Amino acid sequence: MDYFLINGGNRLRGRIEIGGAKNASLPILAACILCEDEVVLHDVPDLADVQSMLLLLEELGVQSTRRADGALRLRVVDESRVHAEYDLVRKMRASVCVMGPLLAKRKEARVSMPGGCNIGDRPINLHVQGLRRLGAAADLKNGDVLLASEQLIGGDIFLGGPFGSTVTGTANVLMAAVLAKGRTVIEAAACEPEITDLADFLNACGAKISGQGTPCIVIDGVEQLGGCEHRIIPDRIEAGTFMVAAAITNGELELANCRLDHLGAVVDRLRHIGVTVERDNGVAVVASTRRLEPADVTTQPYPGFPTDLQAQLMVLLSLADGNSVITEKIFPDRFMHVAELNRMGAMLRKEGPTVIVEGVRHLIGAPVMASDLRASAALVVAGLVAQGQTRISRVYHIDRGYKEIEKKLAAVGADIERRQEQAEEEGAPPRRSGTHADAPVWLAPHEVPTK
Repeated sequence: MDYFLINGGNRLRGRIEIGGAKNASLPILAACILCEDEVVLHDVPDLADVQSMLLLLEELGVQSTRRADGALRLRVVDESRVHAEYDLVRKMRASVCVMGPLLAKRKEARVSMPGGCNIGDRPINLHVQGLRRLGAAADLKNGDVLLASEQLIGGDIFLGGPFGSTVTGTANVLMAAVLAKGRTVIEAAACEPEITDLADFLNACGAKISGQGTPCIVIDGVEQLGGCEHRIIPDRIEAGTFMVAAAITNGELELANCRLDHLGAVVDRLRHIGVTVERDNGVAVVASTRRLEPADVTTQPYPGFPTDLQAQLMVLLSLADGNSVITEKIFPDRFMHVAELNRMGAMLRKEGPTVIVEGVRHLIGAPVMASDLRASAALVVAGLVAQGQTRISRVYHIDRGYKEIEKKLAAVGADIERRQEQAEEEGAPPRRSGTHADAPVWLAPHEVPTK
């Protein structure tokens, strides 16, 4: 099993290319089930979650190949398969996105209850309710959701839940509705850029969708979809993670292929804290050379502050000059990283869905364990600035959402390496991702004099 070793204290400086969005790629890959012709997708990141989705699609009769230029080609070769089995679905919650396409195109879907990160209960009842509103019969048998309908019929569907709109639920209903008879209106639809990207892809294949990016999406059903060539939007969560990494090390990073218009709430909070975020010739430039101010942050559905960057921002605020308050409104149990960050010297106190963050002068390197994808990223960010060495185990979590993050960080000055426990036991040399040539300089941001 791989783990990271990080020697903290190096300023990050340089340029990083942001990859395609994982959370946009997965539903778009699932949507290929709907298409009669070949689909070509650019900027689909080569991540563990993407590989899991491609394996699932292969089991469902969708053939995929990656071209020399990195683009993915997909084509349906067998429409007889409708069962997304547990062994594949348990690895990744986004697997549930095949439910809508299977139901619409193949009249039946049998999908195991999904897995994914350990960040609290995430039921799929809104998905099923929405598909029932389109005329599907639904049942639960042996851990599988069973859906069937000879002809879906458009209707008015409300997808608001106790924690806001459901993103994957919106994707599922949207994909099913494109082949339904008549008009479907989704109220309280998710407004995330990933939903807009999915709708844009479906429209390029021949769907008739309007209102994407707003809480009301209108779909006029069509008889069939063709294929298209489509480029996935940049990953706003990867970009936000590197923004925090630049800020916490008092560094300066240029982020290419970064959509600041998808990161409005993040940029607002970073600027409030004291981080400079600017656009220069199409590249986002992020820097911090001053004390960090505390902030109050509440995660919300888009365009609010994203839950997927809550853990990373918590690390940054742990070094701010004062007390901050972070409230989690999307997944109230998403605080597995708190205990690990406290092991590194942070002063975090959880009170229900809120964490009180008391700023400290520095973090201390320690052995820590990743519990989920974004918590892994937070621990990496903490390790970049901690005094001494940080060892992060179970980094397979981070590989689900970040392509070779250690190599990207090493290229801009981080002292980080990936090792294998078995290889180390056998005396084999570590797989070193790179180090910075300079000696570490301890960089608790509030210790840097204000200019």
